[in-house]
Amino acid sequence: MTATRQPTILLLGSGELGKEFVICAKQLGCRVIAADRYAGAPAMQVADAFEVFDMLDANAIKRVARKHKPDFVVPEIEAIRTEALFALERSGVTVIPSARAAHLTMNRDAIRSLAAEQLKLPTARYAYASSQDELARAIERIGFPCVIKPVMSSSGKGQSVARKAADIAKSWKYAIDGMRGDKQTVIVEEFITFDYEITLLTVKHRASTRRRTQFVPPIGHRQERGDYQESWMPCPMSPALIKSAQRMAKKITDEIAGPEGAGIFGVEFFVKGNRVIFSELSPRPHDTGMVTMISQDLSEFALHLRAVLGLPIPAITMRGPSASAVILATKDINSEPAYLGIEKALATTGVEIRIFGKPSARPYRRMGVALATGSSVKQARQRARDAAAQVRVVAAAR
Repeated sequence: MTATRQPTILLLGSGELGKEFVICAKQLGCRVIAADRYAGAPAMQVADAFEVFDMLDANAIKRVARKHKPDFVVPEIEAIRTEALFALERSGVTVIPSARAAHLTMNRDAIRSLAAEQLKLPTARYAYASSQDELARAIERIGFPCVIKPVMSSSGKGQSVARKAADIAKSWKYAIDGMRGDKQTVIVEEFITFDYEITLLTVKHRASTRRRTQFVPPIGHRQERGDYQESWMPCPMSPALIKSAQRMAKKITDEIAGPEGAGIFGVEFFVKGNRVIFSELSPRPHDTGMVTMISQDLSEFALHLRAVLGLPIPAITMRGPSASAVILATKDINSEPAYLGIEKALATTGVEIRIFGKPSARPYRRMGVALATGSSVKQARQRARDAAAQVRVVAAAR
């Protein structure tokens, strides 16, 4: 067996999900360069090196890649100039899961059109709009209430529900203010009164491996303001519905990853009665999947890394009922915040706390997560919510 150097990974986007991925990568000896548009981002704090630049600057992406010569480029955010990823791929750099996958999923319109029109997956009725007038006309077709969100955003930014004509102008402005990137387009969706929603973490291996696709059991989750608030495992779901979700997840991830694309995908579904309805897809670890840091032996970040590196993924061992709940800021803090109540949160059996280390705060910004186990999902969820509520984000004393 010939010894080779450990791989170098360039991480594009360095938030809390990237931070956990970097920790896993360092545990297996990788060299990681964390990049983001601001200094002090969470993943930068644990990486070997960092770079600060706009991910929509193609020349900057290429410049940083030339400097660090990564074996793998791993996007952690949607708003990336994907032309640069295609160029890196042509030069021999492996983009995770692929440049095409990053390009298709960076915009909700591209992935929705692929799912509904090409792959014929069941979705909510939808339309696109690039102006407030177009939005009004689209809503005439979709009807009230409807969900309006930018085609490119993250963590629920810019998402709202319009219930009457008087809401249109406000929803348009909120979507544009919350958009990422430079594409001023929104998607209007039929409002589905679902029974519950899930994330199906789907792991893709390269075609040369024995098992091309693996699944983590469904993760139940709850959102507010379009952003995840809590998640839990197991999510009660019939075997038939799980198989339906798995078939759809495999179909769409096969299409966008191609035969050589590898990594984890967060595939979101609504469940209503005996129907499973495709919602969204992210070609990277998912925020709702943070519960896997306590629910199983291989977290979503460890699974992503193993798929990236082509390492074996044996059967995942579940640890029992588990839950996560976000720790949110309640006010603007322009300097590094402090945290009160961690000792109270950790006094409960089965609770863990992760503070992300973000350099500033604003209302509703995710600053950490409480993780909990329990004898039942109900107990685990309550423990996680109670622990999260104990932690307060405050301005540090000077």
